[in-house]
Amino acid sequence: MRFELMKEAAQELAEEAVRRGASAAEVVMSRRKEFAVSVRLGEVEKIKESVDHGLGLRVLIAGQQASVSCSDFSREAVLGLLDEAIELARAASVDESAGLPEAGDFARQWPDLDIYDEAVEQLTTEEKIEMALAAERAAQASSERIVNFDGGGLETARSTVVLANSLGFAGEYEGTLISLSTVPVAVDDQGRMQRDYWYDARRRLKDMAEPEAIGRVAAQRTLRKLNGRSVPTQRVPVVFDPSMAASLLGSIFEAVSGESIFRRASFLAGQLGEEVASPQLTVVDDGRMKGGLGSRPFDGEGLPTRRTALIRQGRLESYLLNSYTARKLGLQSTGNAARGLVGAPTVDAGNLYVEAGAHSPAEIIKSVGRGFYLTEMIGHGVNIVTGDYSRSAGGLWIEDGELTFAVQGVTVAGNLKEMLRGIEMIGNDLDFRGSVAAPTLLIDRMTISA
Repeated sequence: MRFELMKEAAQELAEEAVRRGASAAEVVMSRRKEFAVSVRLGEVEKIKESVDHGLGLRVLIAGQQASVSCSDFSREAVLGLLDEAIELARAASVDESAGLPEAGDFARQWPDLDIYDEAVEQLTTEEKIEMALAAERAAQASSERIVNFDGGGLETARSTVVLANSLGFAGEYEGTLISLSTVPVAVDDQGRMQRDYWYDARRRLKDMAEPEAIGRVAAQRTLRKLNGRSVPTQRVPVVFDPSMAASLLGSIFEAVSGESIFRRASFLAGQLGEEVASPQLTVVDDGRMKGGLGSRPFDGEGLPTRRTALIRQGRLESYLLNSYTARKLGLQSTGNAARGLVGAPTVDAGNLYVEAGAHSPAEIIKSVGRGFYLTEMIGHGVNIVTGDYSRSAGGLWIEDGELTFAVQGVTVAGNLKEMLRGIEMIGNDLDFRGSVAAPTLLIDRMTISA
């Protein structure tokens, strides 16, 4: 006898945990089927296909908790694991904030979020290879300076998630993913090489950009980096292209995560209701966006996902919370619990984005007399406690509203508190190629150092 990947089986196991001594229990089951092909210079380098599944079990005994996982779904193995988890929980220290959500708060409706696409699964291996090669061919055809590739390919995945607990919640959902990328390498007159990339990632095949378009953008991004040089240290306006603006949004996520807030390890701790950014800035997390890569009907604890404005017109309205961090802060969960097979639920965003503004990217660049168009950042240099921000960067120099030459080997530095308040223009080019997205942003002043 085996436990099947079904919500009824997960609920049976959660109830069995209580019969064996747990005060509460939570079971998560997952199955993921993945395909990946990598190509280079017209040839297939590697094809990988895998299917994995697992079961995670969290048991609680009056504030003591433990979690375990396995990939063997036989009853003997799973029930043995259950007994082990109960013993581990009895040995754990008490955390008064640990526990399941209130029984009345669980998701009861499963909206159709359009996150599963049968067309992704129906793609043949030959079709997937051809898409990857088409992107590379389009990049190579863009210029004779494209002489090599440093990666690229296509990946697809289908995932199934089942979650149940001893308070009666049981739910499941399926989703698909398809992503395509190419990484051209170009050479300049002095033989110096540069690389860049472009990609797309979606839930549905019909939403994907054409492979040829991905290849052409990758080539353009690579070619414009040729003949790059440094610039003297100075304070100038900085335009974040959408991918760099999304990276900035990743830092904001860390700063509003309940895990940072209850530890008071964020420069936004204690700022609810305060003006923390430019009035132009609105940041939203939407776990129920149709077709969104971060969409799901319920979070990692079974609570309904939702749309939450984190910053509205510059004012901090909400943090992102699971049940644990909400209890720590005396607030309500925002339905942002994330759950792996092992460990207690963490906090994660759904679809996190900056609302689009009214300006085209060209208008934003044209507004800058002398400044830096940021297209690349390397390494980590963000202190969420203080807001200090310093990262190695590359991009293009702006003179009289025009992109002029490539800039390499500089550091862009500021402080997130000042950067958020210094946002002067927001682009209209918001495009979701991931679960974190932002349009072009103009920040009034940052330090560019050689």
